[in-house]
Amino acid sequence: MKDILSELENRRDDARLGGGEKRIAAQHSKGKLTARERIDLLLDDGSFEEFDMFVAHRCTDFGMEQQRPYGDGVVTGWGTINGRQVYVFSQDFTVLGGSVSETHAKKICKIMDMAIQNGAPVIGLNDSGGARIQEGVDSLAAYGEVFQRNIMASGVIPQISVIMGPCAGGAVYSPAMTDFIFMVRDSSYMFVTGPDVVKTVTNEVVTAEELGGASTHTRKSSVADGAFENDVETLTEVRRLVDFLPLNNTSKPPVRPFFDSPDRVEHSLDTLIPDNPNTPYDMKELILKLADEGDFYEIQQDFAKNIITGFIRIEGRTVGVVANQPMVLAGCVDIDSSRKAARFVRFCDCFEIPILTLVDVPGFLPGTGQEYGGVIKHGAKLLFAYGEATVPKVTVITRKAYGGAYDVMSSKHLRGDFNYAWPTAEIAVMGAKGATEILYRSELGDAAKIEARTKDYEERFANPFVAAERGFIDEVIMPQSTRKRVARAFASLRNKSLKNPWKKHDNIPL
Repeated sequence: MKDILSELENRRDDARLGGGEKRIAAQHSKGKLTARERIDLLLDDGSFEEFDMFVAHRCTDFGMEQQRPYGDGVVTGWGTINGRQVYVFSQDFTVLGGSVSETHAKKICKIMDMAIQNGAPVIGLNDSGGARIQEGVDSLAAYGEVFQRNIMASGVIPQISVIMGPCAGGAVYSPAMTDFIFMVRDSSYMFVTGPDVVKTVTNEVVTAEELGGASTHTRKSSVADGAFENDVETLTEVRRLVDFLPLNNTSKPPVRPFFDSPDRVEHSLDTLIPDNPNTPYDMKELILKLADEGDFYEIQQDFAKNIITGFIRIEGRTVGVVANQPMVLAGCVDIDSSRKAARFVRFCDCFEIPILTLVDVPGFLPGTGQEYGGVIKHGAKLLFAYGEATVPKVTVITRKAYGGAYDVMSSKHLRGDFNYAWPTAEIAVMGAKGATEILYRSELGDAAKIEARTKDYEERFANPFVAAERGFIDEVIMPQSTRKRVARAFASLRNKSLKNPWKKHDNIPL
């Protein structure tokens, strides 16, 4: 009996060593942790339960039968984050470069199936050289099996991808279908075709970092939702995100203890809006003053900065925030901000996370670049996302809400539940100057007359009261009381029940 037990321990030791001491040292020399070290940091101490530790590949081509390491390049299992169950896979770059084989993918599929069945999030720690060339089409088939599970899990359980090394070729499409992607600066990259192929086909000379590094995907492509300095910070932030999310689409978001009065009055908000309507201010200040303990988890912070998305808690409960940012492009809605916000709104709606919308939008960004790029269809994505959402929706208009952009930003007409406005709100078809120049075109030569007409238009329409008279605004509120009013609104909506007409699925304008 003792021999059998010692053999088990020896085999476990072999499996835990992955590709061996030399390769582990090489991994550390690049500033990267090993697959198991990452899992230890991500999960609560002692909570990890591993599956398939002794699985080995079955390939016999190209001398592969000579090297059959335990685990086959991926560590899989489940554990807890702050006591809540999650499933996790962590690719091991020290074993055959973390390359994906048939059995490697089967291990991943197994925990994804279990996650869907048991209603718990899946977190993938990606660090792989891609498909295992020695296995040919078997490796490609294996990728397809993972992709199918990503699709089936979408909207059922939260899926989080963490890129902690290379992720290239077909491997990028699995993270692309997950809800959130995080990267590590200077040690991770994603691309469909690498720099060598790009050079051969297009004659472009580009580095891996320029082509698919963290900066590229957080600032330019919007593929990634955030990037952090190293493995440790990245995994800490993933733990923080999981704390905001429900386990699945049938459970409510977690409720955390809070030490911040819902009735807290913020007198500084009464002076947040500048006297000059064209002077910008930082909308993040409002978000932080509304949130419990000023805690805000921003999503896609470096992309389309004219709109802000992220999570806060109000009375300990998760709320998704979408807010125009007057500091960037005056808060205009454009192609990038529409895509960013629409995807975030749809995620919140999938997982029953209430949505708070803070509005200061002068309209859609004009210009040929936007029109040629399809701003009509992209803007419709945000409109569609808000209109189909059945979760509680509370909107606060702080300043401008002009034209079609007023409608798009979770207006009463898109089934907004509570639509508030500050006294500084201006709800109109367009700004006073533009409207006056259209209405009184014949008087354009007379500057004094136009100025008087503009002032008259401002007095009549550059306020929230016309909309309030028609019931499009539920209440004009004091800025200082915004947290209290928003908290009470969401509290009253906790039992909201709203269903869309039956359909196989909608046809959002992609």
